[in-house]
Amino acid sequence: MAPANDTLTRVPGLRVGHAGDEQARTGCTVVLGPFRGACFVSGLATGTRELDALNPNHVVESIDALLLTGGSAYGLGAADGVVQWLRERGIGFRTPAAAVPIVPAAVIYDLGVGSAERWPDASMARAACDAADAAPVAQGRVGAGTGATVGKLLGIERAATGGVGSAAEESGEGYAVAALAVVNAVGDVLDGRGNVLAGPRLDDGTLAVSTELIRRRGAAAFAGAVPPSNTTLTVVATDAPLGRTALVSLARMAATAVPRRISPVHTPFDGDITFALSTSAEPRPCPPADLFALGVRAASALERAIERAVSRS
Repeated sequence: MAPANDTLTRVPGLRVGHAGDEQARTGCTVVLGPFRGACFVSGLATGTRELDALNPNHVVESIDALLLTGGSAYGLGAADGVVQWLRERGIGFRTPAAAVPIVPAAVIYDLGVGSAERWPDASMARAACDAADAAPVAQGRVGAGTGATVGKLLGIERAATGGVGSAAEESGEGYAVAALAVVNAVGDVLDGRGNVLAGPRLDDGTLAVSTELIRRRGAAAFAGAVPPSNTTLTVVATDAPLGRTALVSLARMAATAVPRRISPVHTPFDGDITFALSTSAEPRPCPPADLFALGVRAASALERAIERAVSRS
């Protein structure tokens, strides 16, 4: 049964904030911690910052915030605003000179959906931090999903609107499990039966099935050029006391939700990444059966989050 707060902030210790520019059709979403983190990279066109801090062997054991942003590589500069906001509050990895905030970031490509000359910057990211709270996460065309689109095989003018979606579950062991997705895929978004929920529209207004067009036409299916603006960024989180190695496994298991809801996926035009977070104060060994169950529930929450990203836009 879904909890009252059926979004990522169902997990204790997380706050989420959005900021965006409707005219430029871009924005950013920040997840404030602290938390332990890991990631699984499945796309071939990623844009990231400080991803190495999520490696289980990295000296930094916890992350202070996670930034998901539009603007492609230009948008990575928005992470400076999150770093500044945290630094002003004395939050970060302790060093002899100062606390240094650790803020991994990942981008979607939304340049040109609204404006090719404006993208998220430090001031917008600070606004997202100011807006962050533990209330149910706003969904649809907000934050990093402001300029998101999906189903771009036939060109951006026939694409559907993407966005941000989120969902949560109880773990069955007393822990919360939740997910958030910024869906900006070149492929179609599917429901649980494989039907297209959001994809390119044909001349008669019906939805095309991108994989069938590609199977029949090959590369000629693209409408004049390769799809330009893509990537799906996903986050799963729990308050279960998972260590960083277990979080790598959780990210990999949860990421199986993405090909179940997006097709085609993990293409040369997508920079797909799944992040896994734990807000528990201290990690403890996790029996394989418990990790298995958490992974299944995280994937289930992520499937619903992907669907909501397009159904609430």
